[in-house]
Amino acid sequence: MEASKALDSVVFINLPEDFSLSQHAMHIDTTIPLPVQLPYSNGSFDKDSFDMSQLTQEMILAGILTILAYDRNNQHIQYYRSILNTARPDIKRELTEAAILKARNEDFEISEEIFMALRGLDPEDMAIMLNTALFFDQRADSLRKSNLIEDADAYDEEAHNYYKIVMDADPAVPDAFFNAAFFYLKQRNYTRAKDCLETYIALMVDVPEEELGENGEYKMQRAQEIIDDISSRNLDDELFKKAYDLIQMEKEEEALEPIREFLQKNGDVWNGWFLCGWALRRLGRWSDAKAAFQQVLKLNGDHVDTYNELALCNRELGEYDEAKAHLMKAITLEPENTKIMSNLGFLAQEQGDYETARKYFTIVLEFDPDDKIALAGLESLEV
Repeated sequence: MEASKALDSVVFINLPEDFSLSQHAMHIDTTIPLPVQLPYSNGSFDKDSFDMSQLTQEMILAGILTILAYDRNNQHIQYYRSILNTARPDIKRELTEAAILKARNEDFEISEEIFMALRGLDPEDMAIMLNTALFFDQRADSLRKSNLIEDADAYDEEAHNYYKIVMDADPAVPDAFFNAAFFYLKQRNYTRAKDCLETYIALMVDVPEEELGENGEYKMQRAQEIIDDISSRNLDDELFKKAYDLIQMEKEEEALEPIREFLQKNGDVWNGWFLCGWALRRLGRWSDAKAAFQQVLKLNGDHVDTYNELALCNRELGEYDEAKAHLMKAITLEPENTKIMSNLGFLAQEQGDYETARKYFTIVLEFDPDDKIALAGLESLEV
């Protein structure tokens, strides 16, 4: 929700003398007006019809949460924080659980508002900051699946900012480094991922076994496995990182030289061949890209992205049976991958099977009504 609209939902009142906010003893300063969340009715918040007789404790607490989320510079914010913490001593845990549940159910807008309120409630709480980073990370993944790439990139940037805040905290927060490592892995920034995991292990190595627990032991082991994998395949090599960054900047021709140099030294690393195929495919060199992705499969890089990239090459080369076979392998690995479903739709459309194409696009929109690619696919069928 936009800040202006959110704040329009709040009215400030002076609390009646006989009104109790909490069973706990607390001082109420009657000279400071309290924010009240107005009920939403007929598509708007009607301030004029507000009746003091309707006032409830929950309306005041909701109003305070709105101020914490959208008006951090409010002159009375410290007072509002004290009221909320006194009236609801367990409020941070309750809100955090609610925000995580909303995000898990992909109710992202409400989850984001709750996290905003939590940061307003306690901006120094690094657990809140880390959960915020994880939320933005998850939101970016969801948007990218819906092919809303620019929005996804913006949320990735927000996630990165919060990961950095928590990684800079004193005392150190080990889980920040563990989770940030997976954020960097998704971006194929293997050097940063490795650094984060090595820091995580260094912070946890002296923790007693009884404090570490089963989950801690698993995370330590997983961190070491990923470090060993990155090292064994030289994925933190500067040539690999340079090539990836150039492709991200749409400089595929320039990227081919560091890729070639990397593969001369690491010809058995499927990630290098994938990077090569990715650059070649974006350059429209379909046959060369296909050969690179086939090499990826030979080196056990049989992942969804590999099959999808191969299918794109097959399609451009008119190899429709091969394209369908690769997409079906991909959908077997990830049955709810909407990108693969859309590509199956476009493949069917190219072959003149409009009914099947419509079926795939419709299924995608059942998962995500805002999927731009599926919407464009359906629209093209109507032309």
